[in-house]
Amino acid sequence: MVETTAARQPPAAENGWLIEVRSLTKVYGEGPAAVHALRGVGLRVHAGEFVAIMGPSGSGKSTFMHLLGCLDHPTSGSYRLAGEEVSRLSRDRLAVVRNTRIGFVFQSFNLLSRTSALENVELPMLYAGVQRDERVRRARAILDQVGLGDRLTHRPSELSGGQQQRVAIGRALANGAPLLMADEPTGNLDSASSADIMALFRRLNRERGITVVLVTHDVQVAAWSNRVVTFRDGLITDDRPVDEVIPASARPGAGAPEEVRA
Repeated sequence: MVETTAARQPPAAENGWLIEVRSLTKVYGEGPAAVHALRGVGLRVHAGEFVAIMGPSGSGKSTFMHLLGCLDHPTSGSYRLAGEEVSRLSRDRLAVVRNTRIGFVFQSFNLLSRTSALENVELPMLYAGVQRDERVRRARAILDQVGLGDRLTHRPSELSGGQQQRVAIGRALANGAPLLMADEPTGNLDSASSADIMALFRRLNRERGITVVLVTHDVQVAAWSNRVVTFRDGLITDDRPVDEVIPASARPGAGAPEEVRA
């Protein structure tokens, strides 16, 4: 199991780690046709880290993200989130964990097309039973934080791709989750909008202490993180600080990126 040393980590959560995964496997199907998507993965992430997960198609990174996001159960192994073993929770309990501890951001934004930016951000709070006046107050404050305080009543079709992703990030922050998970969050954006979104992720991580874990195939996106974890064939093959993986010339504010070093 590849793990980053404690000396490189920010201050720990109460149990030492926000995310602690041991010997995690995921098998789809049975018998000769079974697909072993994960083959005994181990990973630890401290609260306040910004981790990029990379790897080729079919490497297991998306399956791993689904398990970290409590969207699925592993076949075997252990996953502790903020000290709680979540790998064997019921579907109902997993839904509670997702709604209170994890915010999700997706490549396709997944906004409700007929509702305003404000209403989209309110939605998780509505499911959580927050009263309307409080929902509106918090949603307004969140949209202001992500730079859309003047777009509250705009529907997704009236927003650019980058603005739609900002609404999606705001929605992910609505219930105060300490963990933000993003799956190819800049995949539908141009390079300028991508840089803006990644700068927002970095600001949320540095200024608010939100733990960010994102999947990306893009070196320029991974360069915004503090740590790069690489998957191949269902295993973690590399796990190092970003400055050991991506040269300074490829990181934000520098020139064109180079290949990630093996």
